Amino acid sequence: MQRRHLVAVLAAAGLPAWAADGKKLVLGFSQIGAESAWRTANSASIKQAAKDAGIELKFADAQQKQENQIKALRAFIAQKVDVIALSPVVETGWGTVLREAKAAGIPVILTDRLVKEADESLWASFMGSDFVEEGRRAGRWLVDRLKGGKGDVRIVELQGTVGAAPALDRKKGFEEAIKAEPRLNIVRSQTADFSRAKGKEVMEAFIKAEAGKKIHVLYAHNDDMALGAIQAIEEAGLKPGTDILVVSIDGVKAAFQAMVAGKLNVTVECSPLLGPSLMQAVKDLKAGKPLPRRLITEEGVFPAEVAARELPNRKY
Repeated sequence: MQRRHLVAVLAAAGLPAWAADGKKLVLGFSQIGAESAWRTANSASIKQAAKDAGIELKFADAQQKQENQIKALRAFIAQKVDVIALSPVVETGWGTVLREAKAAGIPVILTDRLVKEADESLWASFMGSDFVEEGRRAGRWLVDRLKGGKGDVRIVELQGTVGAAPALDRKKGFEEAIKAEPRLNIVRSQTADFSRAKGKEVMEAFIKAEAGKKIHVLYAHNDDMALGAIQAIEEAGLKPGTDILVVSIDGVKAAFQAMVAGKLNVTVECSPLLGPSLMQAVKDLKAGKPLPRRLITEEGVFPAEVAARELPNRKY
């Protein structure tokens, strides 16, 4: 009777019945890794938001390996967590483990990246950015910047992790946008795994391979790769931001610092601060409230001209 009375009191107060148990909600979160400043900020946001919301967080760093994420999800299922959140390293290969979570009655929220599975009932909601639109925004900025010019524009592209949704979608969106200007052409494109070190390495290879030919633009799928590439450009005796336009995505603080220094021309925002929204979604799920299938974050485009003004506002 006591518990029944407490449930009624909680319901009258607009609180969910699970709160009557006096137990914390438990969220199992499978993170990709710590390959970039963006990812580090994303992890910090989720950890802090869980603490603020009074949610117990079981956090697993997959170190960029899908097999580690699948192991983590199975561990969460065995531990009977209330909700699982997954930021998938690649798009495919999730069907079996997501069906296991569904069979166990544990809802899954996808954060930052989507998966490719025919059965979309395997996850409750996706929370994150529109990566195709981010690529389009980068491409549109470049088309506008070069409008009215003459001659071919030779672009080199640093792709994110092979098979990752942001890499596939940012490439797709950028290519869609630059079709508006036929003289813009991607002459080299290679993965650099979203990392600064790999960005530098691949850009060095591009410069060497293009010896005697002009590289006009670098398009990087994230800021960390762009920052690594900037080092390579400088070491080759060229001026990033002047000799080679540098276009990237994420909007991390270091990118704004590079813009202030004149080394990067534009960054398209992709906010990593998903923690508070994720914790609210977890609470809503357990309270029986329906979630939208997609929760898209609001983001902007920041050219170098606004970098000095915007830099103090960056939280990551």
